[in-house]
Amino acid sequence: MPWSLREYTAPDFTQERFIRSPEARLCEAPADQVAPQNFHAMSIFPEYFKIGGRWLLARESRMDCVPVYRDGEIRVVEFRLLKKGDPVVIGRTENCEEGIYVHPDGFRDPVSGPSDTFAFRQSRSRETAFSRDYDELYNVLRHDREHGKIVWVMGPAFAFDYDARNAFSSMIAAGYVHAVLAGNALATHDLEAAYMKTALGQDIYTQYSQPNGHYNHLTTINQVKLRGGIPQFIEAEKIDNGIIYSCEKYGIPYVLAGSIRDDGPLPSVFGDVYEAQDRMRDQVRNATTVLCMATMLHSIAVGNMTPSYRVMADGTVRQVYFYCVDISEFTVNKLSDRGSLAARGIITNAQDFIVTLSKGLGL
Repeated sequence: MPWSLREYTAPDFTQERFIRSPEARLCEAPADQVAPQNFHAMSIFPEYFKIGGRWLLARESRMDCVPVYRDGEIRVVEFRLLKKGDPVVIGRTENCEEGIYVHPDGFRDPVSGPSDTFAFRQSRSRETAFSRDYDELYNVLRHDREHGKIVWVMGPAFAFDYDARNAFSSMIAAGYVHAVLAGNALATHDLEAAYMKTALGQDIYTQYSQPNGHYNHLTTINQVKLRGGIPQFIEAEKIDNGIIYSCEKYGIPYVLAGSIRDDGPLPSVFGDVYEAQDRMRDQVRNATTVLCMATMLHSIAVGNMTPSYRVMADGTVRQVYFYCVDISEFTVNKLSDRGSLAARGIITNAQDFIVTLSKGLGL
C-alpha cells in the first residue's frame, strides 16, 4: 500500500457541545512573567479556543505554556515571556465546558487494527521489533526532505565512531538534515575527530587510546578559539569531513546548548540556558520530523517544546513525527513520562541506527 502522511481529522464544530459552549474567558496577566489565577496550560495536542463565536486553533503550540489572544489569533507564550496586561485564556477543563477544547485524536493510525485486552509485547523495549519503524522513517524522511523540516537532536556518541560520522554526513549531503540541535560535546569531539582523528583521545576507527589523547579535545577547542570560530577553524586547518564540517558546507543551522559541565566551551556554544532554549525553539517551531538520538536531557528539552502537530503554510494540519533513539529503555520511557506522549521510542545503539538508516535510504 502506498505510504502517505496520516490525514488530520478536525473536530466537528456542528456538534451540540461546540455550539452550546461558552466563550473562552480572558484575564490579563497581573505582572511580567506571571499568569493570572486559573490559567490554562497547553498540551502537545491541537487545542481550540472559542473567541468571538469562532473556534481558533493555536497554530504554534508548546507544552506547559499559556495561550494568549493577540491580534486575532491564539499565541502560545512561555511564562518567562509573558508581559503585564497580556490577555491569557483561563480555565482548566478541556471539553468545551469553558470554551476550550483539546483534540487528542486528530491523527488516527489506519493500520493499527483492533487489540485484545491481553497481549504480549505491547510496550516498547529492547525486545521490540523495530522493522516497521524503520520503514516508516524511510518514507517520512523522503517526504519531508522536500515538503517539511527535519530536525536532529544529537548526543556526542556519533562523534566517537568513524562509520556513524560518515553516515550522518551523508544524510546532510543528501538533504535529510535541516537543523541540528546538540551540545558542546558533539561539536567538540566531531571537530577533534576531523582535526586529530580521535574522539576523547581514542582513534575514531580502532577505538585505541592515543598517547596524551586526553589533551586532544582541549587542543581542538583551543585552536578553534585561536582561529576565531568554527568556520575559520575549518578553513585554516583544511578540515574536510565530519558532522559540523558538513553543516557548514551545506548551510545547515546548528544550535549548541551549553552545560554546566562543558569544557572550553567552543565559541558557538550558547552559555545562557534561556537563550539556548530560544534558539532551539526557533528551529523546532516549524519542524515536521524530529529525531533525538543518544541524549536524554536534550531529548526531553526538545520533546517538551514540540507539539504533536504543525499548521502548514496552506492552513492544513499535519502530524509531527517524533522519534527517540537510545540504547537505554530508561531514556525512551522518561521522555514519555515527561509528557512527550507522541514520541516513538527506538531502543538500539544510536551509531548502528544511523548507519542502518543511511543504508536504507540508499546513501
